[in-house]
Amino acid sequence: MTKSLIVLSAPSGAGKTTIAHAILDRHPAEVMFSVSATTRTQRPGERDAIDYYFVTRDKFNELIESGALIEHEEIFGNFYGTPSSEIARAQQMGKRLLFDIDVKGGISIRKKYPKESLLIFIAPPSMEILEARLRARKTETGETIQRRLQRAAMEMDMAKEYDHIVVNDDLERAILEVERIIGLESTGTPAP
Repeated sequence: MTKSLIVLSAPSGAGKTTIAHAILDRHPAEVMFSVSATTRTQRPGERDAIDYYFVTRDKFNELIESGALIEHEEIFGNFYGTPSSEIARAQQMGKRLLFDIDVKGGISIRKKYPKESLLIFIAPPSMEILEARLRARKTETGETIQRRLQRAAMEMDMAKEYDHIVVNDDLERAILEVERIIGLESTGTPAP
């Protein structure tokens, strides 16, 4: 049975979002992106309702209270959550839904949709390489990187609850492995 809810989770810097974008670019007829709601500030280049639904904390609390979120989590002082309307949107379009979310969110989706969900954890080759990737971004302070690495240890421990673990030591190989796991034919188009 083909699973309709595909969850990609990983520590920050492991390559999950890059892999998700490659899957979406290569398979637009079969897979669509699940847009999460967040209270964090919109970054340059991000588009509302495409990359995230950027909302206030009050609006996010309304979504929680009304039961409009499948899952939600506070990460580094910001809230993230998946609107249940995303599943309905994918069903209407006849597509599988790809989630780029944290580990706890992925486990929450599995609990609510055990038969429909496929959980894939993207792991870095090592914690040292993960730290080097985070530092190479040059977008965060040393303190923020340390918090991300502490969280990464917790996330790596929770990876055992996922269906598959893909080590991202070579981006193209990791993309091909995720395609194979979710049952998509590789187009052979390299990721940008």
